[in-house]
Amino acid sequence: MSTLRLAAAVRGPRRRATRVRGRLVPLLAGTFVALVVLAAALAPLIAPHDPNAVDPLAVSRPATADHWLGTDDTGRDILSRLLYGARPSLLAPLAVTLAAGALGTALAVSAAWRGGWWDRAVTAALDLVFGFPGLVLAVVGAALFGAGLPVAVATLTLASLPYVVRVVRGSALRERHLPYTAALRMLGVGGTRICLRHLLPNLAPLILVQTATSFGYTLLDIAAFSFIGLGARPPTAEWGLMVAQGAPGILAGRPEQALAAGTAIVLFTVACGLLGNALSQRLAGDPT
Repeated sequence: MSTLRLAAAVRGPRRRATRVRGRLVPLLAGTFVALVVLAAALAPLIAPHDPNAVDPLAVSRPATADHWLGTDDTGRDILSRLLYGARPSLLAPLAVTLAAGALGTALAVSAAWRGGWWDRAVTAALDLVFGFPGLVLAVVGAALFGAGLPVAVATLTLASLPYVVRVVRGSALRERHLPYTAALRMLGVGGTRICLRHLLPNLAPLILVQTATSFGYTLLDIAAFSFIGLGARPPTAEWGLMVAQGAPGILAGRPEQALAAGTAIVLFTVACGLLGNALSQRLAGDPT
């Protein structure tokens, strides 16, 4: 066998293994995300206990047949709170990503299409917002309107706008100057119709990748806000708040609550990142 044939014989299985891994990882990540979403939707049916039911006789119990993940420092079932906690933990980031995605896309496309003073105004305003971290905006929002998930969602949406606009605006500018856009304008098609029927569909894959990638990080931010007291309020079952409430038990040898919620946050964030990476590779035409 020649050297070239031997090299090809070696590369073949490696490429197939790489291709299988490239498909298996996003499949597992997507399956995990789907299972978590399904568990959150069916929480009232599958949760073994009331998530807010306090049992003074079952305080800080380890895992048992009745409490699969144990109980917290007030006797509440951790598994039930984890299942119910998935609801606000997922809905709040979903609200942020949808609101920031819709508003950011509208600003980006309109700025790229109109240009001029409107483009400069949008860019300047978002540069100003970009100078304030999301945590600072959350503190200001909590001081003005009080702490809670709605305020955290609003402030984090505002903080996310510059990232969405920067990504979408660059691609919208490229689409704006492509030949098909000039041809449509020569045919008398209006700018609004071009943006809605042509620019936005062409930008949809990029927006989908941005949404999938940012969702996990937004979930992490929402959990961090709840951890420091600016998000969900007790006795709400929410993953970030569960980590905060379970933190004192770590040094006392009772890490079950913080460990369960923290693991859920990390795994879901990683899964969203893997899905976003897979979508990005597919968009770039990577065969793996």
